[in-house]
Amino acid sequence: MENLKYEKGNLLILDQRLLPNEEKWIEIKTKEQAYDAIKSLMVRGAPAIGIFAGYAMALFAENSDIYNLKNYLDSSRPTAVNLSWATKRIVDAYEEKRSLIEEAKKIHHENIEMCRKISEYGLSLLNHGDSILTHCNAGELAASRYGTGLGPVLLGCEKGYDFKVFCDETRPLLQGARLTSYELEKAGADVTLICDNMASLVMKKGLINAVLVGCDRIAANGDTANKIGTSGTAILAKYYNIPFYVLGPYSTVDFSLKSGDDIVIEERDSDEIKNLYFEKPVALKKTKCFNPAFDVTDHSLITAIITDKGIIKPPYDVHLKEALK
Repeated sequence: MENLKYEKGNLLILDQRLLPNEEKWIEIKTKEQAYDAIKSLMVRGAPAIGIFAGYAMALFAENSDIYNLKNYLDSSRPTAVNLSWATKRIVDAYEEKRSLIEEAKKIHHENIEMCRKISEYGLSLLNHGDSILTHCNAGELAASRYGTGLGPVLLGCEKGYDFKVFCDETRPLLQGARLTSYELEKAGADVTLICDNMASLVMKKGLINAVLVGCDRIAANGDTANKIGTSGTAILAKYYNIPFYVLGPYSTVDFSLKSGDDIVIEERDSDEIKNLYFEKPVALKKTKCFNPAFDVTDHSLITAIITDKGIIKPPYDVHLKEALK
């Protein structure tokens, strides 16, 4: 399932805000459109944002100062480290007088291979018949082929694994409901959609063998920035003694951050809570809202971090660095 296309000099993205009811492709023609596409979640998921930003940098650098362009695009989603990682690669290519578009294509192709590796490592931890809980969306729509957090499930479906998946709706943007269940249905998986506050009950009933989630940033000590609500799911998994796996590209590891306390948490518009996806507002206009996009999952709650460099287990401050070797 593709989320973006680069064809004959044109960059097109699948508008994920409209899924699952409408599949609409949008051509991105300006840097302002590129910024808005990231900011408004037309394109989303750390790896996918990185791929998109690479193409956007390559296409719009000709008519912009490349350093200002990088800073401009980076500011659209400050928590997603893959964004600044990808824009830096295009700047590096510029300074080395290499083709910017070829570097963008390389980022894309590398991401496909990265997702394949993550999916294979993750699948090695699962068994036929496992029942899996997911939170948010970390499949092909958020990355490339297979995705990250959802990758082992999609790869397992291809290989004939008989998985059952419980999918958190993931308020307030409903990525789990709109996107993850959509991807799983398309893949022919056995998927059941639940409200976020039902996760404890399905765990208590013994219906979950493992939790798989994606991440947007990993601190040096193993703390991870995940979609809001993920840390609560991790606490539940710890209580019920269920493996909690975080999956993401190694490029998401930020060694400049000593812990999750250093991760900047993006706060989004309150309208996403009160108005988005509802026919009428669900709260009074004057009602205050707190709408952080992410929370930080403490490393002590994580069974393993699965990257394209392998399965990394505690102590993360040691083994994340060892994975570089």
